[in-house]
Amino acid sequence: MTDPALDAEVLRERAVASLLTARERTALLTGCVDEPDLTAQHSPLMSPLVWDLAHIGNQEEQWLLRAVAGQEAIRPEIDSLYDAFEHPRTERPKLPLLSPDEARRYTADVRGRALDVLENASFHGTRLTEAGFVFGMIAQHEQQHDETMLITHQLRRGPRALTAPDPEPVPPFTGPSEVLVPGGPFTMGTSTEPWALDNERPAHRREVPPFFIDTTPVTNAAYLAFVEDGGYDDPRWWTAEGWAHVRRASLTAPLFWRREGRQWLRRRFGATEVVPPDEPVLHVCWYEADAYARWAGRRLPTEAEWEKAARYDPAGDRSRRYPWGDAEPGPEHANLGQRHLRPAPAGSYPAGASPLGVRQLIGDVWEWTASDFLPYPGFRAFPYREYSEVFFGSGYKVLRGGSFAVDPVACRGTFRNWDYPIRRQIFSGFRTARSADA
Repeated sequence: MTDPALDAEVLRERAVASLLTARERTALLTGCVDEPDLTAQHSPLMSPLVWDLAHIGNQEEQWLLRAVAGQEAIRPEIDSLYDAFEHPRTERPKLPLLSPDEARRYTADVRGRALDVLENASFHGTRLTEAGFVFGMIAQHEQQHDETMLITHQLRRGPRALTAPDPEPVPPFTGPSEVLVPGGPFTMGTSTEPWALDNERPAHRREVPPFFIDTTPVTNAAYLAFVEDGGYDDPRWWTAEGWAHVRRASLTAPLFWRREGRQWLRRRFGATEVVPPDEPVLHVCWYEADAYARWAGRRLPTEAEWEKAARYDPAGDRSRRYPWGDAEPGPEHANLGQRHLRPAPAGSYPAGASPLGVRQLIGDVWEWTASDFLPYPGFRAFPYREYSEVFFGSGYKVLRGGSFAVDPVACRGTFRNWDYPIRRQIFSGFRTARSADA
């Protein structure tokens, strides 16, 4: 029999480690630029970095200090300033935000108190604290904002502020271009992952006909063929909404790409480089991914197809936590956690492949799917409607798998991301699929 006290200590250690890892990353992202860069709005799509910093602390205070520990508010007057639903991003630079120094002091004060709460926390008794869920939720929340801040760094102009080693080079991938995923039912979602968020729940059986899926994400070289073939000028490949968006936004290539003579260049975190042909394509919107798939005679996978390709183990007729199994991600499995500042070449991380041989399903680039963001059967919002429920509908498309900018704590085989189909500043790519009978 497992010792409950031992289980509690393991959970406590995991929660502490996850919170500290997130805070180290937050400090890096906000400490590598000066105050004007922290307070500026580098794009109307994004908040000033200093808003994200104080918002992280405010969410932690509301859930760990007030909801769990019952403590009085430290700065109740700032709650509305850092309410993401009360103030759209375009308005946030005009708000009386905490200065960078004030935001750092506030978040440090909250974190010190939160660690004290965690030291004596019970991991039983309430759904919020069961298995340390609320601490995992806050660690994931901070890491999600860290990814948002990394997007802001990509959008900002000026010299490079962040550095990281490149992924290990690999030989060109020569394996099969696609993999057959057998038809039949599988278990989608989870009811047992302790830190899974509400939209990942509950586990349910889903029937999926047989299909083929790309072994690796679509590369820059493959996408460039679509560009050079006039893909952005041919309405045959686009939905009506997508074609209208291409014309309206004057899209001609992925975001941050530009052509100089016969060469394609891209801007990446303050540096300009030749577009690497073997990397997964990055910074494309759903409409672009869908148009490429049509041009290639294929389609985007549904969300259920993507998850079956990522989790289904035919030998055991079960769904794994990750493509490689149930073990937490290691550096041999996937490109996660801002360890690198770019995707790894297509075909990397063979140790992270699924049982069927599909590679790079976790990490590198978020992958657009064909599916709208909708609740699973039996969905119940928890602990607040604004995390998932208010976004359900046809206005958002689902992305899966995470990117190089996602921390492992916020990335699982069941994790669901979503965004508008026009969004390109996110670290998004895709892979294609086709029905087995097509």
